[in-house]
Amino acid sequence: MTIVTATTGTEPILVDSSGWLEALTGDTKAEQFQPYLEKEDQLLIPTIVIYEVLKKLRSGLGPSISDRFLSHALRGRVIPLDEHLAIAAAEFSLRYRLAMADAIIYGTARSFGAQLITGDAAFENIPDVTLI
Repeated sequence: MTIVTATTGTEPILVDSSGWLEALTGDTKAEQFQPYLEKEDQLLIPTIVIYEVLKKLRSGLGPSISDRFLSHALRGRVIPLDEHLAIAAAEFSLRYRLAMADAIIYGTARSFGAQLITGDAAFENIPDVTLI
């Protein structure tokens, strides 16, 4: 896939669940996600991403990689789902036909002025998304 947009290097960054999983498992796009995950001072982590990634890791890859994920993710700024993000997510879900988790992730990114970094084709042609 192609990169839709690029970050300027100073804005907040939100790597979605697919990016975390690629990087943690050393999958085909791992090296492309790694530079974004290293910017801990800019990294936003929605609680839904913690849920999705932890569930996937613990269901098949064991506690060691799960602990590594949590250690890294919790150094970023964790963003809980609140009523404002829920409303934004509902609007984005309707506008872009996003599934619930994707809409929460995108709504969080937009609410905090963050660039969304993803490997998920569901975000193709959506503004302020870097698709890897």
